[in-house]
Amino acid sequence: MVAGADVSQFHRDLLVLTREAPTPARPLAVAVSGGPDSMALLVLAGAAFPGAVIAATVDHGLREAAAAEARMVAEEAARLDLPHATLVVEGAISGASLQARARDARYGLLAAWMETRGALAIATAHHADDQAETFLMRASRGSGVSGLASIRAATVIAGAPVVRPLLGWRRAALRATVRRAGLPFVDDPANSDPRHDRTRFRQLLDRNEWLDPAALARSAAAIAETERDLGEMALLMWRERVTTAEGIVTLDAAELPRDMLRRLVRRAIATVRATHAITAPAFDASANIEPLLDSLAAGRRATHAGVLAAPRRGRWHFRDAPPHRSR
Repeated sequence: MVAGADVSQFHRDLLVLTREAPTPARPLAVAVSGGPDSMALLVLAGAAFPGAVIAATVDHGLREAAAAEARMVAEEAARLDLPHATLVVEGAISGASLQARARDARYGLLAAWMETRGALAIATAHHADDQAETFLMRASRGSGVSGLASIRAATVIAGAPVVRPLLGWRRAALRATVRRAGLPFVDDPANSDPRHDRTRFRQLLDRNEWLDPAALARSAAAIAETERDLGEMALLMWRERVTTAEGIVTLDAAELPRDMLRRLVRRAIATVRATHAITAPAFDASANIEPLLDSLAAGRRATHAGVLAAPRRGRWHFRDAPPHRSR
């Protein structure tokens, strides 16, 4: 049995993110791995929005037990009267950054499945302890505002809206919810593998009670709010300070703070790459552009991700970089 107070809280937390209630025609799609957190998400969502929830489990093909775990989720979803699909990654996931590759494959499958079902959003089971771990991991790497915002409560991945309605919930509370509901769950052995950074930070939190995961999660949420505000300011500066003509982006960089320049330059690079269909080398929102900013501030030209940036009279000009010429 799920506590009524928990169901009411989940109902409120989801609507804050989606701003509309899921319906049978436009259901909430929940991603369920079979772990205690995602099983809690499954039962809470089903109780909060009866008849308006669908579920999916992704089998990455990385562990022999994954297929059996997906069947377990399917059986429990059927018992809760929730439609369920098992999505299987085609081809082997291998090479460096295995977890990142698995994540990309997972969200790609979930986004495609969600679209076929006309879903409102994909909900994942990230919670306050996940947020605290991510915050500490990013801080230890010297992340700026964007990185310290950590796990976004609402975002877009692989073209699909993704919401995390459990970011205000603690891991222990979710496990208790699953146990009260009488649902089985599995513990992924990767969660205790010391080779992963997240495992080490989880152990750090467990061994130091003075590190309060809920407080760290609130700090991440406050930084995420700041990040959103800075993003809105960057949009305003883009309209006021940027012109585009003949495939060249020109930025009036005079007297702008470093963080604002960073945001505008990233967008300028992305705009030029899109205009000229530049796909290599790779470029994304996490790319390090600090050397480029240093060069421009010093009055020097530089290239980044196939884009040539040149400063002239307080304005920075961005265009596609000419091809390298061999001797």
